[in-house]
Amino acid sequence: MAGLALLARQQGHRVTGCDRQVYPPMSTQLQEQGIALIEGYDPKQLEPHPDLVVIGNAMSRGNPCVEYALDHQLSYISGPQFLAEHILKDRHVLAVAGTHGKTTTSSMLAWILEHTGHDTGFLIGGVPQNFGVSARLGSSPFFVIEADEYDSAFFDKRSKFIHYRPHILVINNLEFDHADIFDSLADIQKQFHYLIRTVPATGCICYPQTEAILQLIEQGCWSQVQRVASDAWSIQIDDQVGHQLTLFEQEQAQGTIHWPLLGQHNADNALMACLAAYQIGIPIADACEVLAHFQPPKRRLELLLEYQDIKVYDDFAHHPTAIETTLKSVRKSLKEGRLIAVFEPRSATMKRGVHQDALAQALATADQCFLYQAQDLNWNLAQMMQQESAEYYVFTDVEQLAQDLLLQLLPHDVVVIMSNGSFDGLHQTIVEGIKQR
Repeated sequence: MAGLALLARQQGHRVTGCDRQVYPPMSTQLQEQGIALIEGYDPKQLEPHPDLVVIGNAMSRGNPCVEYALDHQLSYISGPQFLAEHILKDRHVLAVAGTHGKTTTSSMLAWILEHTGHDTGFLIGGVPQNFGVSARLGSSPFFVIEADEYDSAFFDKRSKFIHYRPHILVINNLEFDHADIFDSLADIQKQFHYLIRTVPATGCICYPQTEAILQLIEQGCWSQVQRVASDAWSIQIDDQVGHQLTLFEQEQAQGTIHWPLLGQHNADNALMACLAAYQIGIPIADACEVLAHFQPPKRRLELLLEYQDIKVYDDFAHHPTAIETTLKSVRKSLKEGRLIAVFEPRSATMKRGVHQDALAQALATADQCFLYQAQDLNWNLAQMMQQESAEYYVFTDVEQLAQDLLLQLLPHDVVVIMSNGSFDGLHQTIVEGIKQR
């Protein structure tokens, strides 16, 4: 929604918005762009009546502003439909979908286009550090969008990406998530199938050959495809030569990336971004050269602090696969010291306990785990962690968690804080606490 506000403002509209407990980086981005952000949902902010109310999918019936808009017959629309009608119409859309890596891959893709002569538009669900903003209109025909499978609005339960009608579609991966709106992986595959139906025959779908994605493709595909597989495209990491990646087409090297990013997941993201750019005529070697200067989006394994031999990372991981991948990537880079995982189970899926059986194993890579048991979490973290032998501590108070963590920190420790929310400001508390030691 913050990105939508930026795009509407760039089109010349006067834009205001409201939310509750907005946190960085989106809150600071809105402030920097001069967009008024109102705390809470007092209907008086809708007086005088705006020309259009864009309603985010977190809003539901009973919300004071929603009820006011309905009672007074204000013109309203979902965010994805606003995009379709006002931003994406007549653009060549490159959409990045999948359970993991959407923000990073779409940021990479926009960066590749930017530095190969295209003033591309983009809308990304994070803040790419190379651009400093999460959205812009751009002047080229191309528009890169992070394509989320979450529903559009309380009055439109279709996945958001159904509105985008991409010409190039990346499907990074596919797992069960969003248990608050989907009952199974098959439910999610159905929405992705509807998305595939919107890609034209002259368009292209880029995907790895995982079981879930192959099942999806078998339901029907009418477009060109670009597969990631041993007999098609692949990528290899050579950590003996720094962080070097080499992209191959049928075992023939096509480009090399030298960069500081960690992990196989970022290598996979890079390959998908390069393949998407390749579909619009950008040579793989050129895309690789651009990615050498790529900076990950904020909160995607973002290094917050490196101080007196202690490192603190902020990561958005909230699904067991992403948690495990993140921790293994950091573990592989460690030469000495302990890996400390700090985790808040905050997503709707996590709160329902859907992935609790896989969570303990995902966290097992860490030497110590500091876990936050929020009041609205209806399952027991300590009981879950007993499945593994990892050293763990469970807290019901964020401030106490921070105090205990700071007391236990040793030289060369690496702390990875994982949450898809603000974590009650824990990140800054830890950073400032380390500096004051």
